[in-house]
This record gives sequence, structure tokens and C-alpha cells, in this order.
Amino acid sequence: MSTKPRKHPGKYHISQRAKQISPSGIRKFFDLLASTEGVISLGIGEPDYATPWHISEAAIESLAKGYTMYTSNMGMPELRQELSRYLKKECNLGYDPNSELLITVGVSEGLDLVARAILNPGDEIIIPDPCYVSYSSCIILAGGTPIMVPTSEENNFEMSAADIEARITGKTRAILIGYPANPTGAVMSKSKLAQIAEVARQHKLLVISDEIYAKLVYGVKHTCFAALPRMKESTVLLGGFSKAYAMTGWRIGYAAAPAEIIAAMTKIHQYTMMCASTMAQVAAIEALKSGEQSASDMVEDYNRRRLVMVKGLRDIGLSCFEPHGAFYAFPSIKVTGMTSEEFAERLLTEEKVAVVPGSAFGRCGEGYVRCCYATSLADIEEALSRMKRFVDRYKKEG
Repeated sequence: MSTKPRKHPGKYHISQRAKQISPSGIRKFFDLLASTEGVISLGIGEPDYATPWHISEAAIESLAKGYTMYTSNMGMPELRQELSRYLKKECNLGYDPNSELLITVGVSEGLDLVARAILNPGDEIIIPDPCYVSYSSCIILAGGTPIMVPTSEENNFEMSAADIEARITGKTRAILIGYPANPTGAVMSKSKLAQIAEVARQHKLLVISDEIYAKLVYGVKHTCFAALPRMKESTVLLGGFSKAYAMTGWRIGYAAAPAEIIAAMTKIHQYTMMCASTMAQVAAIEALKSGEQSASDMVEDYNRRRLVMVKGLRDIGLSCFEPHGAFYAFPSIKVTGMTSEEFAERLLTEEKVAVVPGSAFGRCGEGYVRCCYATSLADIEEALSRMKRFVDRYKKEG
């Protein structure tokens, strides 16, 4: 009898869904800059502020008191009650904290949960292009098909109701929107969102509205999609604490939706995450109760940086759509003749400035790069100086 070990076939069985998605283009550049000294990062969409101390202190106190156990799968009752009050105050929406709210591990988990809760194999969700990198992948991993709606700088990177309607089929289950938008900073008006709402109502579609940047708007007003007439019962509202309260690493978000959808999402959440971190939930309660001033101060500072960033990009010869939300600028780099990825890689190598190629966010992002201005004014100004050298060098060659 042979005692030789069986020869490994050399390949593991990897699912087609896993093969179908690409690694995050954002994380690729995060890893590159981590290994390069002296880099100014305009890449990662993360506040440069520490979490306000009173929020961290609430979590520390909870640890000191031994609050380290599981919570309800749906999240701490006190947090859901506080969130219900917050949504009533901010959006005039009444959500039952016991059946219509779910605390998630960030908005990304919320998106994954709703996709898996509503999709059968082959079902479709309509999404904008460009958009946040998770949108397509979450749909694909849930067995669905993302249907892209191209947007452009000429139409302010907004999806139109007509373009959405033209892509609706018998397999369409939902429309996924994210305004204020990552990567473009676009903010849609109430009237245009209302047109999308009318299409959704006519075709009996769910709308998944990612509003993680709801508080980060400049000179315009954010419209909560679920607050549009007769849309609460047809909307899954996704929000969180990462951006407005500088709590990215806490990984805490929420979903607000009709009870039937929340129940389906909660079942999946039970078998994957169990519950969000207890300490993060305590911190979120404090953010909702007392974090408004800190959030407003950060937004005011982001606005100053936004103005410097957009003007600076235009001054060095890159046309730049004016962002009215989030904390990103999305300049065109077409004058250099480079692809988005080539521009980002060479800028990092030659001038030690990290940006994210627009192609990471979809085909319509090609020819652009995303620059995050959630960093100090001094770093923004130095980054712009380095980018000017780079653009001047390659514009001349072109």
C-alpha cells in the first residue's frame, strides 16, 4: 500500500461569483502608499479628524463597566430608539425602533444584507456609473446583475429618471442611488429625486438609498429619499456614523426600511455578523445625542478645504466638476493623455501623491481621478504643488 501523499491538483475551487468581482481599486492604492515614505494621501475616503473625545469616552466607559456582551441582533434598543428620534427630527420620518431599524456593521454590511435579502439569481439592480466600489460587487455576490446607468460631468454625474426607466426589465428589483455621491461629490436636487421616485412607484420597484454623506453638503440641501411623498414604504435607507462623526474604524451603520425587509435582512445578519460591536453601538448613541456640534464644525472645515482643492485643481489645468457633497473632488486628467490608472500610479511614484483612479468606480470614471480633501490644508496645498509639476510635465509632452 502506497504511503505517498496525494498530489494536490494545484488549483482550489473558487466560486464564479468571487471570480467575477475585482479587488477594490481604492484598497490597491492604500496598500501602495503604505509602503512608500513621504506620500501625501488624497486617496482614502476617511476624515483626518479623530473621533470626538466625548464619543470615544462613552465607549471607554462602557468597557470599564464591563459592557462587552452580545446585544440584540437588531442592535441595542436604546440605540434604535435614539436613531428613531433622530430620523424623525432630521427627515420627519417615523420608524418603529422595534421592527423598522437594524444596526449594521457599517453601510457596506447594510448594502450586502439588502442585496441578499431581495435578490434571486439573475435579478437586476440599477446603479449609477461611476459609483462606490461596493455597489456592483455586493449585487454580484448576492447572485444579481448590476445594470449601469452612465453619468457624466456634462449632466453633473446625475442619473436621470428617463435613463433609469429605459433600463427597467422584468428582472429589475431595485434602483440603488448614493447621493451625496462617492466618488464625484454630486448632490441631486429634490425635484430630480422626485422624478426617480415616480419611476420607482410606477414600476413597483424598491429604492436603496445610500445616504452615508447626508450631513456633508455645502451650499445645498440634502433630500432624504425616503421622505419623498409615498416613498418610505418603498425605500431602504442606509446611513451611518463613519463620515460625519469621524468614526470610520468603529464600523457602525444602520438600515431603515419596511418591517418585512428589515426582518429578512436581520435573519442574514444573525448568521453573519450576529450584532454590531457593543462598544461601537454605545459610541453611536453618544454621537446621536451630543455629536451635532462636532459634526457641524468638521463640515465647515471640509468646505474650506473643498474650495481650495477645486480652485487648485482648476488652476493647474485640470477641469473639475464642483462637488457639493461628501469630501471628494473628481478632476478630469484627460489633458495628460494618460489612463486614470497610469496617472495615479505615476503620480504616486514620481511625486508621492496618492489619488484613486476614476476607473475604480466604473467605466464612466475613466479619464478622472478621485481626490479626497479630508486632509489638512497644508497637505492639500503641497499635494497641489506636486500635481502641478506632474501635470505641467506631461501636458507639454502631449
